[in-house]
Amino acid sequence: MKTPPRILIVDDNPDNLDIFQARLAAHGFEILRAMDGEEALATAKRERPDLILLDVMMPKMDGIEVCRHLKADRSLPFIPIILVTAKADSKDVVAGLEAGGDEYLTKPVDQAALVARVKSMLRINPLYDIVQDQSVCFEA
Repeated sequence: MKTPPRILIVDDNPDNLDIFQARLAAHGFEILRAMDGEEALATAKRERPDLILLDVMMPKMDGIEVCRHLKADRSLPFIPIILVTAKADSKDVVAGLEAGGDEYLTKPVDQAALVARVKSMLRINPLYDIVQDQSVCFEA
């Protein structure tokens, strides 16, 4: 039996965590939660989620910094990151994408769009694995 994709939701607002969790769990995803950047990094290393839904505006370490750390960590496999923020400033979008984010959603997030983006990003994982395997074979 195939295990459901695991999604790490990172948000400092427990209400947002609950809303995202309810919507994604209803579509069969397994949900992991973190309330700040440090917890997100530790959870990602320990649990190796299939996708991360990452709030940008958080105390201590913002989502863009978390994204940088995740993408720089060679011990982690490729994990798609969807950045989520209440600010729709194009500078923030660019900074998030340059930090390694793969998608960007603005709050309030349309729930149907959220599920569609998550499913779309999860289709990338097998393609990345194929490219990674071919790269290793080519180097050998």
